[in-house]
Amino acid sequence: MSTKINQKDLDKVSLNWLVGSQLSWNYERMMGGGYLFSMLPILEKLYGKDKETKKDMMRMQSQFFNTTPHMGGFILGMDIATEEAEGKNSKDTVSSLKTGLMGSFAGVGDTIFGVLFPTVFGSVASYLALKGNAIGVIIWLLVNILILIFRFFSVRIGYKQGVKLVTSMSGHLNALTTSATLLGVTVIGAMIPSVINAKIAWTFKTGDVELNIQDTLDQIMPMMIPAILVGVIYWLLGKKHFNSTRAILSIIVLSIILKVLGIM
Repeated sequence: MSTKINQKDLDKVSLNWLVGSQLSWNYERMMGGGYLFSMLPILEKLYGKDKETKKDMMRMQSQFFNTTPHMGGFILGMDIATEEAEGKNSKDTVSSLKTGLMGSFAGVGDTIFGVLFPTVFGSVASYLALKGNAIGVIIWLLVNILILIFRFFSVRIGYKQGVKLVTSMSGHLNALTTSATLLGVTVIGAMIPSVINAKIAWTFKTGDVELNIQDTLDQIMPMMIPAILVGVIYWLLGKKHFNSTRAILSIIVLSIILKVLGIM
């Protein structure tokens, strides 16, 4: 096609994706509306004079789509490169590209940006903030700013590399996901004794014998109560009618009751 995509067009797509990727999220098409919104500048430029083709491509772009927002820019970039080269003939190719990549990219993106980064940097930042150190806030802000910059440039990277980006990374996606998952689980496990404060205050007394329950538990396994609490909540979250909101409320109510009874 004679129409060429320039840097300004890619930047428009990046901004649209940053702002609107999940504004129209719904259970029927999930991020489909946000994806279409992001692609509108490209669709207008490539098919603006052919209204029927533009409508057809818009319907295709609004189909079911769901991935980690941080990784969606790569798919958008590859989509743009494909449509620029093949025009309306790329419809089936683009549809297959989106369907094939959104799952694998979501696996990597959810692990890194949904679990790893918030856990590692969030724990460091919150720990410093709780100690009254303003550097904790600065760290958290800088990390999120860097993530936004990464998301903005991901469309350019996807556009320039095209399908080559996926083929060169395909053999490493599973290894990257597994490594990031293991690191995230390790960090979360290490956070349990440092973040969760749950100690037994009750002391067992009989005659002249006095037994400190918490000291006894620590001799068996340090931080046993926090580990048990995390395990129970994790198990409950897998139940059908239990969610994170109910977990938080349950912990609050349980904490109040145990404190009033003098147990914890």
